[in-house]
Amino acid sequence: MRIVLTNDDGIDAAGLVAARRALEEVGEVLTVAPDRNRSGIARAISFGAPLHVEEREMADGDLGYACTGTPVDCVRLVALGLMNYKPDIVVSGINHGENLGDDITYSGTVAAAFEGIVIGVPGIAISLCVERPWPHHDEVTLHFDPVARFTARLAKTVLKELPQGRILTVNAPNLPEGDLKGARVTKLGRRFYTDELIEVKDEKGRLGYDIYNNPPGRHEEEGTDFAAVEAGEISVTPIHLKLTDEAGLEELESWDVKGLLSNNGSS
Repeated sequence: MRIVLTNDDGIDAAGLVAARRALEEVGEVLTVAPDRNRSGIARAISFGAPLHVEEREMADGDLGYACTGTPVDCVRLVALGLMNYKPDIVVSGINHGENLGDDITYSGTVAAAFEGIVIGVPGIAISLCVERPWPHHDEVTLHFDPVARFTARLAKTVLKELPQGRILTVNAPNLPEGDLKGARVTKLGRRFYTDELIEVKDEKGRLGYDIYNNPPGRHEEEGTDFAAVEAGEISVTPIHLKLTDEAGLEELESWDVKGLLSNNGSS
């Protein structure tokens, strides 16, 4: 099994090392990650400037490749022939922070796994549910190894069993292996956001705005990724890129959108 490993926390992140070490037990791993933290960048890609890739020492001293682009760029570079490596699967993470419910639409971790669908291979996005994201975690013990080993075993099954056009997003509570209550398949939960517009001034007196300042809430619902993690279980959620609202097609057909092209002066 040939694995391309990436993340959105950057090449220096400890979660990337934990994933690489576990995955090396089940396959050949090529690590290509952003050269800096690119959290929350979703499926952004780089236009207008060349990408640069260089060997870089990772947190454990082993070498990976650091890319000046986004998580999606990292996967695309490999798919286009960089390093003459054709992956069988994309693994992204382990993210320092949860990617639950609606969070996945912002996540560079999940976006990199989605790129597996684009290049025709399965993908897994892995996240560790800690309150403080990379790199603000010094006061917290991070239990990457249990979910890393779980993902390595999961990758073997994914390669054989996961239907085409899907990825899995995995979220693990930050618990040592002996404290985990299990793992289960879940659906995505739903967030609600409570941010406020707050004016701030920098040292030069320039006015700016803080708009991401309150922890998001969630809707209480059984069977979700939120519920699994809260119960001390690893959550495994299948997702895909099919975005068309099939149920809405019939309703929109009644709108006579073709008639909106008419220039008859009516409004």
